[in-house]
Amino acid sequence: MKTDIAIIGAGPAGMLLAHLLAQEGISAVVLERRDRAYVEARVRAGVLEQVTVDLLRRLGLNARMERDGLVHGGTNLALDGELFHIDLAALTGGRHVVVYGQQEVMKDLFDAAPARGVEIVWNAEDVALHGLDGDEPIVTWTAQGEAKQLACRFVAGCDGFHGVSRAAIPATVLRQFERVYPFGWLGILADVPPADEELVYANHERGFALASMRSPTRSRYYVQCGLEEKLEDWPDERFWDELCLRLGPQLAGKVTRGAAFEKSIAPLRSFVAEPMRWGRLFLAGDAAHIVPPTGAKGMNLAASDVTFLAEALVEFFKSGKAGGIEGYSARALARVWKAERFSWWFTSVTHRFPEMDGFSRRLQMAELDYIRQSEAAQRSLAENYVGLPLL
Repeated sequence: MKTDIAIIGAGPAGMLLAHLLAQEGISAVVLERRDRAYVEARVRAGVLEQVTVDLLRRLGLNARMERDGLVHGGTNLALDGELFHIDLAALTGGRHVVVYGQQEVMKDLFDAAPARGVEIVWNAEDVALHGLDGDEPIVTWTAQGEAKQLACRFVAGCDGFHGVSRAAIPATVLRQFERVYPFGWLGILADVPPADEELVYANHERGFALASMRSPTRSRYYVQCGLEEKLEDWPDERFWDELCLRLGPQLAGKVTRGAAFEKSIAPLRSFVAEPMRWGRLFLAGDAAHIVPPTGAKGMNLAASDVTFLAEALVEFFKSGKAGGIEGYSARALARVWKAERFSWWFTSVTHRFPEMDGFSRRLQMAELDYIRQSEAAQRSLAENYVGLPLL
């Protein structure tokens, strides 16, 4: 087999890139170690930045998003139960976010793939990358015990934090930066109406909580928990009680309780790998960076990465110019680090840290009070929340 671009991973980064390349007539093969049902069922992000919304429209994959997505022109913060509103649209010239689950985005990407000539190889096991420092890399894998091989011009590593792509960069080249947070998010999905029309990020003396949603009839809720805690420690009744306590009486009365059909605990970390290009290999999405979910930047960063990468590859294949691919890493990382900064900051002002003493708590409360009172502070939050422009 032979193609222009071998894409490792059929998550958001890999599939968005495949569609962008197909739109320009550049051949690509996507290799995924799981099957479609597994990838599509993963419960992930649900808030799309303006940049991601615009990308789906550009690809003509926006019909269901426009019909079913929830447009949010604002968001809410709460401090010990007292809510205040951030008018995202008014502060950013009309920009907004759309609540539309990653599972739905993946369904749209997969459904459109056959008609657009996007080739996906499912259940590709033992994927390995060879010759990345040469002119024609080779990707090998096995399928049902049979050895397979793909020759290509470039490899796009879109296979997530635990994938093979980042590990293919020599240790003498790769630099990794990480901050692991001393808590996790316990999240549930329940088929109940959301407590508010927009998201609520709550800082409470007992810890963080988030009231979110996937649709007008499906809610997504989170509470901060210890890394040592187990799902069996959190029966539904305890979860709802703790959520309502942290959201405060103003919002708790609007919470509809119901059976959770999905429950999980996710650790939080910030992570960046540099560079995002080595030889003929490019990293994109979670293969290169992880953000804490506060602020919903994960899938959106994947979308901006592959937008930059597609532009660079199109320039190379259409004109032979290599400036875009040579500058890809620096361009992508400039936006990545700004998103890392915002996600770290937003996490730091909304969560309780184990070492937090009275002084630190008062500073945190003062920070949130400043945001409440300052239009300039709200504008900074809003600009980052809806997504910084692509530069």
